[in-house]
Amino acid sequence: MHLLSGVIVCLSLLAAVSVLSLPWLCGLSVGLGLCMVWRLSWRLIQTESWTLVSVILHFHVSNLFQIWSFRELQERCHAVAHWALAEGWAEGDVVALYMESQPLMVALWVGLSMVGVEAALINHNLRQHSLLHCVTVSGARAMVFGTEMSEAVSEVSTSLQPDMALFSSGDQEDEGKLCGLRVQSLDALLDGSPKHPPDYMLRKEFNDRLFYIYTSGTTGMPKAAVVVHSRYYRIAASGFHSFGLRRDDIIYNCLPLYHSAGAIMGVGQCLLFGLTAVIRRKFSASRFWDDCVKYNCTVIQYIGEICRYLLAQPVRPSEAHHRVRIAFGNGLRPSVWKEFVQRFRIRRVGEFYGATECNCSLINIDGKVGACGFSSRIFPTFYPIGLFRVQEETRDLLRDSHGLCIPCLPGEPGMLVGHINKTDSLRRFDGYLDLESTNQKIAHNVFRKGDSAYISGVEGKAGMAAIAYGIDQFDFDSFLIAVQKALPSYARPIFLRLMPSVDTTGTFKIQKIRLQREGYKPRDQSENIFFLNSRSRCYEAVTDEVYNSIMEGKVCL
Repeated sequence: MHLLSGVIVCLSLLAAVSVLSLPWLCGLSVGLGLCMVWRLSWRLIQTESWTLVSVILHFHVSNLFQIWSFRELQERCHAVAHWALAEGWAEGDVVALYMESQPLMVALWVGLSMVGVEAALINHNLRQHSLLHCVTVSGARAMVFGTEMSEAVSEVSTSLQPDMALFSSGDQEDEGKLCGLRVQSLDALLDGSPKHPPDYMLRKEFNDRLFYIYTSGTTGMPKAAVVVHSRYYRIAASGFHSFGLRRDDIIYNCLPLYHSAGAIMGVGQCLLFGLTAVIRRKFSASRFWDDCVKYNCTVIQYIGEICRYLLAQPVRPSEAHHRVRIAFGNGLRPSVWKEFVQRFRIRRVGEFYGATECNCSLINIDGKVGACGFSSRIFPTFYPIGLFRVQEETRDLLRDSHGLCIPCLPGEPGMLVGHINKTDSLRRFDGYLDLESTNQKIAHNVFRKGDSAYISGVEGKAGMAAIAYGIDQFDFDSFLIAVQKALPSYARPIFLRLMPSVDTTGTFKIQKIRLQREGYKPRDQSENIFFLNSRSRCYEAVTDEVYNSIMEGKVCL
């Protein structure tokens, strides 16, 4: 496939999307307009074997340490492709990427995909068993890591496959932590690699695998979600057209590039539509608005509690001098939405819901406070999703007398599911590398007999650990040291509940419903609840006074 032909196809697709991007059409659903594009352009896409790597000419990226033009990025991607071919890797082989956010990470997965090699984007917060698990399940033949991750790599080195090739990039001073491991310098290899397009005919097509993004792993080990080229395009394009982004926008991306929000919704705007990206290695609440002013950013991304963290910062002059008009992401809670918009003068908020692998994404395009999206009743055949009742204790879908799932009534909580259609790019579910994990996310006989649907479930934050242990015998310091060493920050228990015994069923299964309902409010004198104070970095008792302070937002968790 020649680069020029791919760009021509890409431009025809973008033109089609532009025609369909009328405001009323966006209001139907997150994927309706894109579905039209798919049907009109799919034959053309298949004819040209179009893939994402073809749109590299639209990409311009900068971060807080260096500036890359699209030409420089393209040359770096070509160097990566030549390096991959020289290593003898073939289409379908996997290379694990384990580094903090930086433009090189984008160049690596794009360059690898030019020759059909798939990247596994590893969460750089993972350590020890979780890290080893992610590398192992991917079947990676090699690992590329930033030298800032040298110590973490050294900890698992003896458990890696003996034939796994290791490559490092970054400050050579950090390589002293590798304890004599045989590691090649990727920077040197890429500097000596050709910068012209590789003489290679790619066999992959639009619905073939691009890379892997892992689930958070707070409810078990992380799962490697399959991201195909068409899914990358759909996610990024839906954000561009739904939120009113422009090609001259400058987007501030401080989200991790191992996550779909940063790597697809953020970087994808550059790859597909030519926006400029400002990439920060790590989120900084104190530097956020200063960065936006310095780099003339017009769009910001958020996720989880980022907006709350920004509101907790003292007022600073840069808040009044930024040019940001759009904020988009997921996790903006109703309790902070209005205050965030008013204090920082944000004209438009684009809130959405969707996991990397799901086929039932939702999007809020009209700025309704507290909503993550809506389900269209006008064209259910185009976007067949639904909210269904679940059994409270087990979270299993409830069934009617005909064996079908029971839809929720308005205002009733339930589980979001999306009908699976393997022949439709919008409705397909590509699942995970692990077949068992994939099957666990599929329900049958949901909307009608014989159908299949993706079930959303929860990969939420680890809130509380209930431990059957006496307070006098429990060593809080040792416990905290152990979890800090073994778990990423988001998976560490914020609350501890020490109790005489843990509730179990007659078959000795742990009962969590009572604990979930009661939360962290002090109740039973025989039980003690503690919270992880982020300032003192230790567990402290939750008294009535502390509980009220947490509820009022005076205590930062």
